[in-house]
Amino acid sequence: MIISASGLAAGLAVGGLVLIGALGYALERTVDTEALKTAEAVARLAGENALPDPLPVAGGQVRVQVIDSQGRIRAASIDADRLVPMLYPAELQRFRDGERDRFYLQGRRLGLRGPVRVVAVPAGPSADPQTVLVAKSTADVQHSVTVVRTILLICFPLLHLALAAVAWRVIGAALRPVEALRAGAEEITGGARPGRLPLPASHDEIHRLAVTLNGMLGRLESARVRQRTFVADAAHELRSPLANMRIQLEVAQRLGGATDWPAVADDLLADTQRLSRLVDDLLLLARFDDVHAGPPRTAGPVELGDLMTGVAERYPAAPLRVVPLRFPLWVVGEPDVLGRILANLVDNAVRHTTSEVVLEAGPGGWSGPAYHLITVTDDGPGIPAEDRDRVFDRFTRLDDARARDAGGAGLGLAIVRQLVRRQGGTVTLSDAAPGLRVEVRLPAGERPTAPRPPVQPAPGDDGQRAPGEVPGRSVQTGSARPTTATE
Repeated sequence: MIISASGLAAGLAVGGLVLIGALGYALERTVDTEALKTAEAVARLAGENALPDPLPVAGGQVRVQVIDSQGRIRAASIDADRLVPMLYPAELQRFRDGERDRFYLQGRRLGLRGPVRVVAVPAGPSADPQTVLVAKSTADVQHSVTVVRTILLICFPLLHLALAAVAWRVIGAALRPVEALRAGAEEITGGARPGRLPLPASHDEIHRLAVTLNGMLGRLESARVRQRTFVADAAHELRSPLANMRIQLEVAQRLGGATDWPAVADDLLADTQRLSRLVDDLLLLARFDDVHAGPPRTAGPVELGDLMTGVAERYPAAPLRVVPLRFPLWVVGEPDVLGRILANLVDNAVRHTTSEVVLEAGPGGWSGPAYHLITVTDDGPGIPAEDRDRVFDRFTRLDDARARDAGGAGLGLAIVRQLVRRQGGTVTLSDAAPGLRVEVRLPAGERPTAPRPPVQPAPGDDGQRAPGEVPGRSVQTGSARPTTATE
């Protein structure tokens, strides 16, 4: 604030000096113009040899003389000296030599107040050269400048104080909401209040800033809640297979020699594989959440017929039925990722179907020629319409009993959605009446110039995987978090 007041004072001072200088310059130019007009008028009379005596002038602060080449006064105004020229011979000679045509003289030299402006103009015929001298007092100019300077010296300090007081109030009122935001942010940082900043009453830039900051704080709080929930759910899911492994080992230890160690090893290996799959899924989701993660591998054209054939090889018999394509369909994506998407959806449908799962593909339908459509349809219990959005959330299950038997962790559809999005497509759920229909739309691609090898199943899809290995559709309600059917 002190710097602002000092800057305001300096600005007013500079402005006052500029104003006084401009005013003085303008008034002096006015005096010069009036004196020059008078001199030119007298010079025209001298050229016509019609000089009156005395010379007519306006005002009592003007003196006019007409001097010949010998320095004698030919004519003068009524109050001008008729014996002594206004200018000394040396000054007249400088004028005749072309050095100067305007002079400043002391007023007492001519009987006038204050400094006097003298204008010299040549006149008369060339045979009888003459000089017209006009003297005009600048006392009025100096008086005007003095009055303005006095007014500025009195008014500028008062104006400065008034402006400083207004600026103090205005800046204080403008910064008060900023200080409230700062205090609120400090309280939020210290944990003394909920994560919201106070909103100013005025709907200005500060209000919009507070709204934006509150939105950012809300998103950060939601991210923290999701992180805490994710960690808690992950810890719970990891604890279940670890508890099973511990119980089996404790029972085997108590039985001693009666323990069927091959069976125990098989059970432990299954739990270990389940843990490994869960950790892999958690790491994959963590990479999705990493905003600094690098872009996916370069995608290329993938033929949907080969892709579906590679996934169908894991199911040598019913219930999977693949509808053959009438003509090749090419999409743009990563073969391994697309294979995993289909394998996850097919495994999920197989776990929940009653008799048959149908896998087919075709043009994009309502999504236009820029996309191709892949559908996985089963005739199982389906998913209620109100749950079709939240099944894509992590650790979400619909049927805890079936989920516990299938061994899923409620991560499957979350992974599928993230993988489809990374390929530039969409995934939606609809009613198959009965059953569930999963629709995956992927960007259409062009047929490559060189033949591509058939798409292999996603890594680990060897047909020996446990039913809960691949993400599916299970959703969890309530607070229980056992291992589930749909990941």
